[in-house]
Amino acid sequence: MVSNEQGSHMNYEDLLKRALEKVPDKIKSDTRFVIPKVKITPAGAKTYIENFYDIAKDLRRDPRHLLKFLLKELATKGEFEGKRLLVIGRFSEDHINKKIESYVKNYVLCPECKKPDTKIIKEGDFYFLKCEACGAKHSLGR
Repeated sequence: MVSNEQGSHMNYEDLLKRALEKVPDKIKSDTRFVIPKVKITPAGAKTYIENFYDIAKDLRRDPRHLLKFLLKELATKGEFEGKRLLVIGRFSEDHINKKIESYVKNYVLCPECKKPDTKIIKEGDFYFLKCEACGAKHSLGR
């Protein structure tokens, strides 16, 4: 039991409940970053990534940067068809999702604070991952 300013006694649960009521909703909400999952449509020897632009938007990255990475990782060719991406070859959602997770690890999440609040900036001939949350800056190379 703890006494408050008015002299009445409160137990731990009451104090905790009272403190949580004072926490702003923005802080209480779960702001955990979730890597978007692909939605694919197989078409013969090709695979359409239906939500490619949405994924790039959710990651706050240029779709062309994500495209370059993904095509290199999948060792294939591809092109935009409207808001979706057509890649040559049959790929499972799981396989493509693993490649996107790798992209997020290398080009989205801050190596220091692990937050996704980053952007890719160019200085001279070099690219850097700049974190807007903690201010860290990491080289991505040329």
